[in-house]
Amino acid sequence: MLSHSRIWAAIDRLAARNDLTPSGLARRAGLDPTTFNRSKRVAGGGRQRWPSTESIAKILEATGADIDQFVALMGERRHAKRDRGPMPIPVIGFAQAGEGGFFDDGGFPVGQGWDEIGFPGPDGDNVFALEVSGDSMLPLYRDGDTIIVSCDTLCRRGDRVVVKTREGEVMAKVLQRKTARAVDLASLNPSHPDRTLAASEIDWIGRIIWASQ
Repeated sequence: MLSHSRIWAAIDRLAARNDLTPSGLARRAGLDPTTFNRSKRVAGGGRQRWPSTESIAKILEATGADIDQFVALMGERRHAKRDRGPMPIPVIGFAQAGEGGFFDDGGFPVGQGWDEIGFPGPDGDNVFALEVSGDSMLPLYRDGDTIIVSCDTLCRRGDRVVVKTREGEVMAKVLQRKTARAVDLASLNPSHPDRTLAASEIDWIGRIIWASQ
């Protein structure tokens, strides 16, 4: 059955078979690196966005695959993907994360200046690490700890999240409430204030899924 989820899954599997991330696959095909980002797969209001036939044709040409192989990838089971061990993911300091040039227009890490760590968790372009600096995240996270952030994971009330504003501010908070207009955030450290941000102020929100402690 041809479906939105199966087509995107086939693109992800084609990338993995060629030892590429979805962004790397897009680059190899001469497409914008964010073409296959997960943030591009659903539009406002939850409307599904489908990859174009042109983009699919380009990735098939770039990888030497044919349409029959692509269709077969749509039917593969998730566990069929080979285990490549701990995935190297980019890690950067909070101060650098607020600067321009480290994230693409989907809010995900690109370019130079990133170190890498091995993380035996979910793969994808939208998982990265931040190194904690200062005391704003005490008592949960200390200066020098590394936190893993996933922008693919649904954020719910009570989750610990990292938020990057369009002004370049990066903060770690607890999600209290999220609506179409605003996001309420509680501080991890009671010495620091809670925040309410308008949706228009936010570049991205990612859930903290792991921390080195």
